[in-house]
Amino acid sequence: MSTHDKPTVGWIGLGNMGAPLAGTLVDAGYRVRVWNRTVSKADPLKARGVEVAGSIRELITQDVVFTMVSTSADLEHVLLDPDKGLLTGGMAPKIVVDCSTVSVETSRAVREYAEEQGVLFFAAPVSGNGKVVAAGKLAVVCSGERETFETVRPLLESLGSSVTYVGTGEEARLVKIYHNIILGIYTQALAEILVLGEKGGVKREAIMEFINSSVMGCMFSQYKTPALVNLDFNPTFTPVLLRKDFDLGLSESDKHEVPMPITNLVRDIVDSCIDRGYAEDDFSTMLLIAAANAGVTLTSESADVNDGLE
Repeated sequence: MSTHDKPTVGWIGLGNMGAPLAGTLVDAGYRVRVWNRTVSKADPLKARGVEVAGSIRELITQDVVFTMVSTSADLEHVLLDPDKGLLTGGMAPKIVVDCSTVSVETSRAVREYAEEQGVLFFAAPVSGNGKVVAAGKLAVVCSGERETFETVRPLLESLGSSVTYVGTGEEARLVKIYHNIILGIYTQALAEILVLGEKGGVKREAIMEFINSSVMGCMFSQYKTPALVNLDFNPTFTPVLLRKDFDLGLSESDKHEVPMPITNLVRDIVDSCIDRGYAEDDFSTMLLIAAANAGVTLTSESADVNDGLE
């Protein structure tokens, strides 16, 4: 670790989640150096005095390097690319913490390669989005060697409200995939009852108000209320990314011979969102698919609802 009070931090990936998470570490007093493929995405952090690296390998001198990328292939690229990867240049940081949602196989392969280079690799996928990060309600699930967990724990606790340690290997990958499957299934359930209510003459605002006040309500249902009531589909998580996670989960179900009929059905509905032109919108466009299947055209209720994060 650094001789300073806090370790120096590198951050790879400044997308919808990476940028706010890196900013949270800056707020917590860490010295952060960042890299992103699209350099302009680093401008807001640069304006706050954060150093922007010109290449991934410029981060090898940091005590801990975080990665937050979209897919398994992206993670392999930023860490294992022979010409540019963080771990393939002969020198590397002591610890790499990956916050992405990737496959167990990719995580295991990266971990094994990292260990051969003397690097500690730690899985720490997160639940939330930029607004959840800003509200301090991000949840982290993590796995890896217990000693590594204790080393990086203060960093992880700076990212959000909870950190759950689940094992010494790839367990965190599985838990995050399970979590995202629930996101899709729950959203489909909400979509169906809201369309049913529409045909029965009940406003979506009223249904969501009751659900959010009941035992069925949760942070997620509250957060999605503006999207479902006012049709605000500004993307926080796209159908493309959700489909990727459903496919990872279904691959696990095949491996362990666990039938998941509901998951298979919802996966097909998520696919419909993409096929019907909502690939770059929020995955709550599942509501529009449910409405179209019922012969209903929805309009915004323009209701004064909030997402519960204020």
